[in-house]
Amino acid sequence: MINRQLSQKIQEIRGKFPIVTVIGPRQSGKTTLLKAEFPDLPYVTLEDVDIRLIARSDPRGFLKNYPNGVFLDEVQNVPELFSYIQGIVDAQNVPFVLSGSQNFTLMENITQSLAGRTIVLKLLPLSKAELDIAAIRFETAEEYIFTGMYPRIYDRNIAAGDFYGSYLTTYVEKDVRQIKNVGDLSAFTAFLKLCAGRIGQVLNIHSLAIDAGISANTAKSWLSVLEASFILYLLPPYHQNFNKRIIKSPKLYFTDTGLACRLLELENFQQLNSHFLRGGLFENFIVNEFVKARFNSGRGMNLYYWQAKNGKEIDLMVESGGRVHSFEIKSSKTFSTLFFENLAYWKAVSGDSESKMNVIFGGETSLSVSNGSFVSWRDLSMILNY
Repeated sequence: MINRQLSQKIQEIRGKFPIVTVIGPRQSGKTTLLKAEFPDLPYVTLEDVDIRLIARSDPRGFLKNYPNGVFLDEVQNVPELFSYIQGIVDAQNVPFVLSGSQNFTLMENITQSLAGRTIVLKLLPLSKAELDIAAIRFETAEEYIFTGMYPRIYDRNIAAGDFYGSYLTTYVEKDVRQIKNVGDLSAFTAFLKLCAGRIGQVLNIHSLAIDAGISANTAKSWLSVLEASFILYLLPPYHQNFNKRIIKSPKLYFTDTGLACRLLELENFQQLNSHFLRGGLFENFIVNEFVKARFNSGRGMNLYYWQAKNGKEIDLMVESGGRVHSFEIKSSKTFSTLFFENLAYWKAVSGDSESKMNVIFGGETSLSVSNGSFVSWRDLSMILNY
């Protein structure tokens, strides 16, 4: 088992909340982590059809089997349990551990029944820092991007192509139908591939819908399905409107670049070197590492991008401690002072003269220059904790 950074946060809050809830995509390692952190609690998966039927038909009787607490996996499958869990927690000091892979369904029930009783943590696939600690390293960024970060790939030594082929089949055939009744699965799969082709781009719902041959409302609905199951996420534009001429649509990223590579029909990491989406995939990889760093420490996302109507853009902005830290992300393996142009423009527009200019790039060596700093993708740990 690869040690997960989220375990530190779980240990920190253990006993402070009667319920610990961990959500995240399927096979991101939730079950393995929570079994290790709560070895004394009985484990029950509500993916099991027989157990699910019992829990639904007699939730009170089902929970009486666990007077000293229980770890319920994929709990969103039996929403009837939530109000009963609330009653038990309010009446008794009994610990519950919950996990789920469908954000919308789970969070809806938590908001209605368990608000104030649970802490909700998010576990995404492995971070580069976690792989580094486990002494698992690749020679190039392209290998990380292509292989992706799902733990099973590394624990079982599964080829990326084999893993993601199975993952897609399971996801499309099972999860999509549980979340929403998508009638045409082939059209949904084609839509998913079109989303992969827009990685790192500002989302244009109408253009995406036209290319997919569906209505804009259907495109919005399918995007919500993909977000709810942690396949992709939307990075919002920064909310401070300094010059009233900014782009207000979000940018699209995949939770795992390996899955995106599969959808783009890449067969090996070498193909990334000449792929038209190389820059977008590299940007996605870097942004994911920031997202994981925040989630693994129990913090909210608080990440944005900024783009003016004149095309000036800041790839990533981190709002933390009353400050905004801005980063340009370039897949280029060589230095160029031109990479600082957008950062300098941002400093002028925002009036933040103290802001440090950081360019995260695809080269091997970090370097400080008069304009700011070039940070190699290998040295991300230097800047992830803003």
